[in-house]
Amino acid sequence: MHRISSRLSAFCRYTFWRKKTVRDIELHKTKLVKIMVVDDHPFLREGIAAAVNGQLDMMLVGEAATGEEAIERYGQLRPDVVLMDLNLPGMSGTDAMQAILKQFPAARIVVLTAYRGDVQALKAFRAGAVGYLLKNMLRKELLDTIRVVSSGRKRIPDEIAAELGRHSLDDELTERELEVLRKVAKGTPNKLIAAELELAEPTVKSHLKNIFQKLGANDRTHAVTIAISRGYIGTE
Repeated sequence: MHRISSRLSAFCRYTFWRKKTVRDIELHKTKLVKIMVVDDHPFLREGIAAAVNGQLDMMLVGEAATGEEAIERYGQLRPDVVLMDLNLPGMSGTDAMQAILKQFPAARIVVLTAYRGDVQALKAFRAGAVGYLLKNMLRKELLDTIRVVSSGRKRIPDEIAAELGRHSLDDELTERELEVLRKVAKGTPNKLIAAELELAEPTVKSHLKNIFQKLGANDRTHAVTIAISRGYIGTE
């Protein structure tokens, strides 16, 4: 009886050791996804670091607070996925993204933003982003987005995709119309807009007419409200 018990105990220890060894080997074989986060808010970076480093298949390898720093750090670290805020001090996230992709065309960059506007999303995807993350959805979407993007696919939130689809046939504002609209957002009257942009006042009125038509706006205030919600202009 004692001999049977000893053999059973030895078998159980062997089985436990074998399972543990197989699990450790599998974890060792798993390729860790290397992440770099670019955002000027330390608390957001810390939150992302905690979420990422709590996973078995990914790790945070670097952080940056500016676009210029992101370009330098990317070259040093070569992460698999970059989480890039668009609204950075100095160089914008979009410009930093384009600079990184120019040097490293295979870079996988996911945009981080608080804005749901279709214009900003479209601009980001045209610049080369492969994913789009709203900051208020990080808790639910962050890890899945990283895994999807690192596997070579794209990730677009349903609500952003819907906005892009809803405005896909809209005429985009021209650069001159955006200049006029930014002046309008600051409360600048037509006469002063004309002087500052070196235009005739009737030309400014013509631009405003086109802006209202393209945005489906009723007046100046309505146009600014729509432009902000869609990401044509910022709130600063």
